[in-house]
Amino acid sequence: MRAITWHGKNDMRCDTVPDPKIEDGRDAIIKVSSCAICGSDLHIMDGMIPGMERGDIVGHECMGEVVEVGKDNKKLKVGDRVVVPFTISCGECFFCQKGFFSGCERSNRNAKTAEKLWGHSPAGLFGYSHILGGYAGGQAEYVRVPYADVGPIKVPDGMTDEQVLFLSDIFPTGYMGADFCNIQGGETIAVWGCGPVGQMAIRSAFILGAERVIAIDTVPERLAMARAAGAITLDFHDVDVYDAIQELTKGRGADACIDAVGTEADGTASFDSVIDRIKVATFMGTDRPHVLRQAIHCCRNFGTVSIIGVYGGLLDKIPFGSAINRGLTFRMAQTPVQRYLPILLERIQKGEIDPSFVITHTASLEEGPDLYKTFRDKKDGCIKVVLKP
Repeated sequence: MRAITWHGKNDMRCDTVPDPKIEDGRDAIIKVSSCAICGSDLHIMDGMIPGMERGDIVGHECMGEVVEVGKDNKKLKVGDRVVVPFTISCGECFFCQKGFFSGCERSNRNAKTAEKLWGHSPAGLFGYSHILGGYAGGQAEYVRVPYADVGPIKVPDGMTDEQVLFLSDIFPTGYMGADFCNIQGGETIAVWGCGPVGQMAIRSAFILGAERVIAIDTVPERLAMARAAGAITLDFHDVDVYDAIQELTKGRGADACIDAVGTEADGTASFDSVIDRIKVATFMGTDRPHVLRQAIHCCRNFGTVSIIGVYGGLLDKIPFGSAINRGLTFRMAQTPVQRYLPILLERIQKGEIDPSFVITHTASLEEGPDLYKTFRDKKDGCIKVVLKP
């Protein structure tokens, strides 16, 4: 089959690779009808994610038709149309039983490696390094889905791929970011990063009852999309974000701040972001947490900082004194996608949101490597790429 593979920093290819096979009785093989390039895939392309091996199949946002089912899988049958969550979860362990599917104790085949890095291992993920299980990703013609009697959700008749594909990751992740903000109604929520996840967080905050959303980015197309959702937009190259938020909130700060950027914050946004970039380039640091620092400073006393951008290692110069002295709450996670799927599918069916609004480019797998670069470099108005194997 054909698949998008990683061969080193800035080297993404569309290769011919072996077809996946059933390895466990709970598995299923999915013929992929649609998959997408995620912002966190760009961290892989940029060489920021450890544990990648040359030739690894990438991608963790996909859906398609079941073409083979393991003997112990009683949930799915051949011909079912499903969306596949990016988190691989057994459904039976301590964390899965509590709804914390991204903390699954069984699905990371390389848990001991993750424990050395993070203390404890999260769940395995599709197409996201051998630290997280080394599972082949979904930017391919076919994908093997472990624990397929727990993860995939069946797509109701009459719904398009574009409407439901993002249930695999970015819609639940953006929604979780807003959900973490404990919105009761009337709040001002600030969102850093107007990429696909940020766009979902903006709309989710309004759905949950926020009165105002302040969206921070610098890419004109992204800011325009945020304004179309009703957000107040700030271009961080044109204004001082802290001063602007102080003015908009009469000096109080935002009720909650969502970091939808993560490890690769813009290296030209401020003096500290330049230092971050130098540290990473000289192997003196692992992440560029400028956005997180700014979110902490912009959050009101006893507010919430919601972190949904990907971080991989150790962060420098985090103003924890500000956080503790002002009573901030931090919420963060790899999204337990299965926890949110029924709620969000229902919201789509009711017409509360159509996640397809974020798609700007649709192409073939063969065009995928070039579109990785287009997406990374923010060219051609690219906000979200969907690939059609």
